[in-house]
Parts: sequence; structure tokens; C-alpha cells
Amino acid sequence: MQHRYFRPIVQTDPCRPEGALTLAGGWTWFSEVEELHRDGTRGHLPARALPEDARAALTAHRPSVAGLTMDRPRLMGILNVTPDSFSDGGQFATPEAALAHGRALVEGGADILDIGGESTRPGAAEVPVAEETARTAPVIAALRAGGLTAPISIDTRKAAVAQAALGAGANLVNDVAAFTFDPEIAGVAARAHAPVCLMHAQGDPKTMQDAPRYDNVLLDVYDFLAERVAAAEAAGIPRARIVVDPGIGFGKTVGHNLTLLRGLSLFHGLGCAVLLGASRKRFIGTLGDAPDPADRMPGSVAVALAGAAQGVQFLRVHDIRETRQALRLAEALWGMRDA
Repeated sequence: MQHRYFRPIVQTDPCRPEGALTLAGGWTWFSEVEELHRDGTRGHLPARALPEDARAALTAHRPSVAGLTMDRPRLMGILNVTPDSFSDGGQFATPEAALAHGRALVEGGADILDIGGESTRPGAAEVPVAEETARTAPVIAALRAGGLTAPISIDTRKAAVAQAALGAGANLVNDVAAFTFDPEIAGVAARAHAPVCLMHAQGDPKTMQDAPRYDNVLLDVYDFLAERVAAAEAAGIPRARIVVDPGIGFGKTVGHNLTLLRGLSLFHGLGCAVLLGASRKRFIGTLGDAPDPADRMPGSVAVALAGAAQGVQFLRVHDIRETRQALRLAEALWGMRDA
């Protein structure tokens, strides 16, 4: 029998019908699902008709990640300590600038910081381990020494960089290669009992935008992440400590990105928290007529809100204050907070 995929049709309306199911123990609900197949056929069925395993995966309460409860959208503030990141390369490459920006992100509403020392923009070259470690671990240590208590994520593909970052005070390993670049990174995270984020990418940063192709981008990315979650579990990382990221912009065309964004709720079927990282990406500039990444804040906020409306637990963003304000308004409209 062909594998069936179930995408919940997610709602945030406070007028919730009897029998609707809560998505991932969070703030959204669904009473219908779209059933998808590899042959392209699709249909609808009531949520009550879901197979028991699919229902359990979609509705199970998501445990806290790095001390953060999953009962509301969490903002991950981007801190790139690189000279060449696509949006803010060079702005925070000095230790002083990185520390100041890290503190500003938390003060502006970031729930967790994501610190990266290797650009993964299209066309980027690999950074040597020693250099990437020297860019990231001292900043993490200095933030901790300065009293920062918010969780910190290390954005790296490399085991040695992750090991140094965790030793300096990081809490989560965010690997854009989902343990395929350096398999040793899985053991580093497992031994540290650290949560991980596993992202889909087609190809490496240097070549990933060279005519990316998929049979079915939504289902291909889902299957890849399912396989990587299984690999992480086999390495000793329980599903409760795994976050998945469909990898917007990593080996995807504008059309691929839009398909993934429309179908984001499918990824809750993996039984993990979901992260969306679309901030200032090129497709926002293309659709929003904003060639300069610095001008893509409004479009980035729009995409973040769309993700939150589909129950995404982590929103990885550059523009923390603006996104936090928008989320507060959305949460009030969804009935999540009082006026």
C-alpha cells in the first residue's frame, strides 16, 4: 500500500468546533486533514478518521526544548559572527559588536539566540574548523560570563565546533546538514544531552541553488527529515529533543519555498517541534520587490506570522522587535493573550 501523508488544515479561530484536535499540544487546532500521496492524488478526511499513529504524532504535546515550553511561538534571534552572511555579514564579526547585538536581541524579545560562524548563503565556501570555533565559542562564553541566561544555539555542521560551543555554554545544536556533513556531531549532541535542530538542504551552500529539483518538494523534504530523525534517534538523541526545519531557501526555487510554506503543518506529523527560518531570504526579495536583504523585514514578518498560524514552534528571525510586536497582536487575535 502506498504511504499516506496527512497535512492538518490548521485553524486559529477562537470559535472551535466540538471534536477538533489540538495540534502538537499548542495554540492551533484542526478538524480536517488533507491526505497526500506520491502519485499526486489528494483528498480530505475528518480528523477523527486519522489512523491512530498519525493522530498521536500530530496531537502529542511537545516537550520543552532547551528549557522553552512549546505552548507559544518562540523567537530565535540570529547572531552571525561572520564576515560574509547574506544579510548581516560583517556587522557583528568583532567580539564587541557580537556581544552587544546578542544582548539587544534578548532585550528585544528573543527567546533563544542562534550563533553561527560559517555563512551558509548560496555560493558560500566552507570555513575551517579552527576559524569557525574561534568566531563562535568565545562569544558564547562572553555572553554567559556577562550574565546572559537565555538559551543559546550553535549553528554549525561540524562536531568540533559544536563541542566547543556546548563547552562554552550553548544549549542546542542547529545543524543545517542534519548530521550528513559530519556524522560525529550526532554523538557530540547525544553525550551532552543537548537538543538538536535538523534541517533539510539539497546540496551544500556552494552549489545548492544550481537548478534544484524534486519529485515532490513537500513529500521529499518530509521523507528526508523522517530519515534524519530516525538517524538521530539511533545515535541516542530522543525525539523529544529533536526539532525539524524544512530549510527554506536551501536548494529551493521560489516555487519550492512557497509549496513548503503552504504545507508547513505536514511536518508536525514527524512528532517533533518545527522551526521556520525564512527571514530576509531571497524569495522574499523576489516576491516583495526588495533586492536588498535589509529591506525585507515586512515580508519576513508576514512569513513568520504565517508559520505561527500553522503551529510552528520556532521562528528564526533577524528582526526580533518587529516580529515580537507582530506576534503579540496575532496571539491576541487568536485568543492566546488578554487585551
